[in-house]
Amino acid sequence: MTAPFADVTGALVCEFHDARIGDAEWAASPVPLHRAGVWHWIEANHRFNTLLWHEEDLARRMDVADAEIAANKRAIDRYNQQRNDAVERIDEVLLARIEHVAPQPNAWHNAETAGAMIDRLSILALKTFHMAQAASRSDATDTQRTSWHARHAQLTVQRRDLAGCLDTLLSEAAAGRAYWRIYRQFKMYNDAALNPYLRERAR
Repeated sequence: MTAPFADVTGALVCEFHDARIGDAEWAASPVPLHRAGVWHWIEANHRFNTLLWHEEDLARRMDVADAEIAANKRAIDRYNQQRNDAVERIDEVLLARIEHVAPQPNAWHNAETAGAMIDRLSILALKTFHMAQAASRSDATDTQRTSWHARHAQLTVQRRDLAGCLDTLLSEAAAGRAYWRIYRQFKMYNDAALNPYLRERAR
């Protein structure tokens, strides 16, 4: 029997993230590589994190009109909501695979969901990629290169550790020795009925 999470390992997730980073056509494309299933949402999460990263860089500019920064901030808000929605979809699909597995009485409860871990792996992939780019810049000083290489090494370790933790959670959950729940974000500021300023404007 195929393990329920054989296609979603830390190594496979990191490999996918690495393959997509730096691919501007993929990030901008409205057509996903994966049309359904958990990988559709893993891809969506990584795409929104990639677009979010770009907008966060642009939002720090000091030499453009305020209107451009406002546009960046609105894009950040939109991509962040979509990123969080994708995390919840990842958890829904993964948990559906083991809905028949009853957690054992002494099963440990993982406070961080598998979807949230995959989201963190996406962000770490972006940080690792861009730190490596910075460390290879011709205009960087020797001191900067040394510092950035050290940061890259640390990010690599953090990413490897997190990928291992994801594998542990999934294997233990499939065996009933661990479990996680979906934690809804309920972004109140994006809801016109809950954000007091949007509610007043609607009136």
